[in-house]
Amino acid sequence: MSSESFSYALHVAAKASGIDTLQLDCQNQSMPTISADEVVVQVMAAAVNPSDVKATLGIMPHAVFPRTPGRDFAGMVVAGPDALKGLKVWGSGGDIGITRNGSHARYLVLPVGAVKEVPKGISMEEAGAVGVPFVTACEGFSRAGGIKAGQTVVVLGANGKVGQAAVQIAARAGAKVIAVQRQDELEGFACNDVEVINSTHTEPATRIMDLTGGKGANLVFNTVDKVYWEVGHAVMAKGATQIFIIATKGQTVAFDLFKFYRGMHNFVGIDTLALDCIRSCELLDELRPGFEDGTLKPFPVAAADMIDLPNAMQAYKEVLSGAKNRMVLKP
Repeated sequence: MSSESFSYALHVAAKASGIDTLQLDCQNQSMPTISADEVVVQVMAAAVNPSDVKATLGIMPHAVFPRTPGRDFAGMVVAGPDALKGLKVWGSGGDIGITRNGSHARYLVLPVGAVKEVPKGISMEEAGAVGVPFVTACEGFSRAGGIKAGQTVVVLGANGKVGQAAVQIAARAGAKVIAVQRQDELEGFACNDVEVINSTHTEPATRIMDLTGGKGANLVFNTVDKVYWEVGHAVMAKGATQIFIIATKGQTVAFDLFKFYRGMHNFVGIDTLALDCIRSCELLDELRPGFEDGTLKPFPVAAADMIDLPNAMQAYKEVLSGAKNRMVLKP
């Protein structure tokens, strides 16, 4: 049987009212035709992100139908400029799988500028699962002006995937990292020591101010909506910046305008859906040295969490229900 018989793409014709009504069809996919400034990537691994699933359910307002979902990928260039053919590449994008066909397919068409070589030393499955969380964390710190060695960085919700990525990036930059979460042990990796605060039995704002000698944090990365808003606002040093990602529409908080003014504070909102595949790939490439020298590590991908494309609904349901592991499709 030819390999072409196993060329599939997930297809979503229209948004669903819920996961039980989602029609996630696995359709035959032929080799795409491309223009001179495009490539075809044969996808070897593609993570399933919460935003992938939510987009199929109509929660993401930018999502268009019909289309193939999937924002993250790792694979091999099989068509395009000769210099790129055969290259193993990775990428992500706020447009991939949202406004253009995505990575939950055997073949993915992208602009030439949206693919970069996979870092040496990590597997294709790992590369395909790096995407959205690390892009989000990297863009957050970039828009906040970057991290300087010796600064104090507080990550609120450090056990989530974006939180884990933020901890890794801040530790690599030489910051004093304080991870606030609802467990004792740090989830994931950090190349330097990290102070962990379990907010279930320790009041985080008081502990952070003690750890910083009353000065507070230079950067606060808030990954969990309004849950830690008061903590984040309370621990900002003079001139500090707080970075937000908001997953739930309609989140409102009481804002102390006087404290904001007197503290000379900055607030940065991050929406990776606004980052196209070229910009997202540039951010991933900025992280390449860390993945290659071991100061950054990809999320582990267990064999049980590698799912064949025809069984993608299993991964979608697990991710929507809050799976802690990275679920990766294997087209």
